Amino acid sequence: MTIRVMIADDQGMVRTGFGVLLNAQPDIEVVGEAENGERALLVAGSLRPDVVLMDVRMPVMDGLEATRRLLSSGADDAPKVLMLTTFDLDDYVYEALRAGASGFLLKDASATELAEAVRVVAAGDALLSPSITKRLISEFARLGAPRGPSRSRLDELTDRETEVLALVARGLSNAEIATELVVAEQTVKTHFGRILAKLALRDRAQAIVYAYETGLVRPGE
Repeated sequence: MTIRVMIADDQGMVRTGFGVLLNAQPDIEVVGEAENGERALLVAGSLRPDVVLMDVRMPVMDGLEATRRLLSSGADDAPKVLMLTTFDLDDYVYEALRAGASGFLLKDASATELAEAVRVVAAGDALLSPSITKRLISEFARLGAPRGPSRSRLDELTDRETEVLALVARGLSNAEIATELVVAEQTVKTHFGRILAKLALRDRAQAIVYAYETGLVRPGE
């Protein structure tokens, strides 16, 4: 099945370059592009792509606001959003994840990294590198006390599911969690799938935000 991608970036060379790289992949097709966030909403609404590559800084409407509006309905068929960023923009990590972004991709990513990032996000997983996760944890430490959703929904999780969610929030991969708990990696995947379903969360990115905002995990623990 072909993954349909839209690219939103105010730099024409970025849109063209990414388009060429992605269209060279047998399972990916770039179906549209936009030069600002406002245009991105119109194009995405019309073309209904599977994945949107969204630049953070754009004129008229930035990528954060565009992402909030694009995903605000919570529709099952809403596209996955992969934020395009540079090292000096990771102050936006926390807000981007709260807005519903599924991950981050550096603009200097290789063709292989770009294509794999699109596939990962399209499959419903989150693209959070260790450096991004550390930045997110630092942001929660700066913000202080938990805020946002109530802890009551955590009571729906089993003890093992709660344990898995805490490890996910600390940035561990499924394979690392499997080693930590001495279980099969597929078992971790099953637990995590149930966590997402019970908490009505979209993906790993939202799960990490939820764990910190409810105080299940605190920075430095």
